[in-house]
Amino acid sequence: MSVLIFLIISYILLSISLYKVFEKAGVESWKALVPFYNLVVCCEIIGRPQWWALLLLVPIVNIFIYVGICVDVVRSFNRLDFKDTALAVVYAPIAFFMIGNNKDDKYVGQTVKLEQEYAKKMMAAKDAKDERLFNKLDATNPYKKSVSREWVEAIVFAVFAAAFIRMFLIEAYVIPTSSMEGSLLVGDFLFVSKAHYGIRTPMTVAMLPLVHNTVPLVGTESYLKNPSLGYHRLPSIQEVQRNEPVVFNYPEGDSIYITSERNFSYHDIRRAGPNAMARFRNQTLRVRPIDKKDHYIKRCVGLPGDKFEIRDRQIYINDQPTENPKNLQFNYVITSPSPIPSSRWRDLGVNLTELAANERSSQSGIYSFALNAEQVETIRSWNDNIQVDFRPISQQSPNYLFPHDPANFPGWTVDNFGPFVIPAEGTTVTITPKNIAMYRRIIGVYENNELVVKNGRIFINGEQTTQYTFKQDYFWMMGDNRHNSEDSRVWGFAPEDHIVGKPLFIWFSTRNGSIWNGINWNRIFSSAYKMD
Repeated sequence: MSVLIFLIISYILLSISLYKVFEKAGVESWKALVPFYNLVVCCEIIGRPQWWALLLLVPIVNIFIYVGICVDVVRSFNRLDFKDTALAVVYAPIAFFMIGNNKDDKYVGQTVKLEQEYAKKMMAAKDAKDERLFNKLDATNPYKKSVSREWVEAIVFAVFAAAFIRMFLIEAYVIPTSSMEGSLLVGDFLFVSKAHYGIRTPMTVAMLPLVHNTVPLVGTESYLKNPSLGYHRLPSIQEVQRNEPVVFNYPEGDSIYITSERNFSYHDIRRAGPNAMARFRNQTLRVRPIDKKDHYIKRCVGLPGDKFEIRDRQIYINDQPTENPKNLQFNYVITSPSPIPSSRWRDLGVNLTELAANERSSQSGIYSFALNAEQVETIRSWNDNIQVDFRPISQQSPNYLFPHDPANFPGWTVDNFGPFVIPAEGTTVTITPKNIAMYRRIIGVYENNELVVKNGRIFINGEQTTQYTFKQDYFWMMGDNRHNSEDSRVWGFAPEDHIVGKPLFIWFSTRNGSIWNGINWNRIFSSAYKMD
């Protein structure tokens, strides 16, 4: 709301600042006070066609058009220095006030046409091979910029354009963990489209360009929490599809501890117990807004309204088994009568970090890897005496798995989970103390309500209730490396306002995240979202 007020006040100041500017340009001053029409008049003053102002109605494009109009207005009053251009870009009302109240500033004409005409004169002199006239025009060219200014403006524009593309259209990401192996590997570099699911307009507006949430080398946060904007999303090209990878902001990433090892959610640490909390007692807790939470990539295996369940590692949607990714992985223990050479494991394509761990700790031919079905069959083909056994996952703590209430949701494991219905916008559920754990974070955090459970009764925003209607859609995200993925089974639903974009393709790939391990040439420019 504070940003909206700022924008309204800024537009009022812009209109007032144009009052004397219009007067100096020979235009009736009252036109400066008419919303939007004043910008149409600005187009006439600078030499642009009136329809040019209609581009201000096009989201994202309007940013560039508005800046261009403001710069050309000050140039039409012969303010051609870099400082004048910079001021028009940063805050145009100040630049216009200065022009309107400076008696020495005179309107010299439509700068767009004047510059075009001057360029034509120079081109004509060059074509006529009139070197004397060309040199004279070049020496007196009021629009000529110094080499240093050309470089500065080029760098500023490049940074602005790159930040614009990154913020609204396409951003590059790298896969840092093995949670999506073997579909997406550690070291895969992705291009992700922010337009497919609808461009999410910026919520955090004061930030360093081209970085996400942390200043490189320094390690501090790269943004200011205020001013901020509310959540808005432009129309989408497509809806989120079941079984496709999605990039999103980590839902529990609002409160995190940063270590050299990884970032830890406060909620994870709290659920792990007092010993874990003691370890982080002297660490700084960083609280982040939605769009500055860490980025995750997982496969969307459940859509809003789906009945979701995992039975013996198989996902069921609406009581029907779903299609599994070709390279779906689980943990296995391999027992061999003799040690297996590292080269054979490398050729199999196992995770190199896991290989190094096995080389350090394996005893008499016992290994542990995350493997897909094809790899399991290959290992068994090496020797009839090799035994490959599925390795069940033990719970890290009683409260480790969502919804972190084993008393009311008993028996849930990473391989047997649910059933439950994924919340959808507009649907209403009955809430009780027995099931409130499933919806607690949705109601109290994602949808900004005051939730209190007291004496067996539930109060939302001070009113006792037994029902709740969801304000947005939610999704269920899981990694393809099912036993090595911290996903929705741990932190729950992914809200629609956390969705960032759709992976397009892998544009580069290093083996296990290091160029020193080699390049995965066969993965470059390959698809990032097919099931196989």
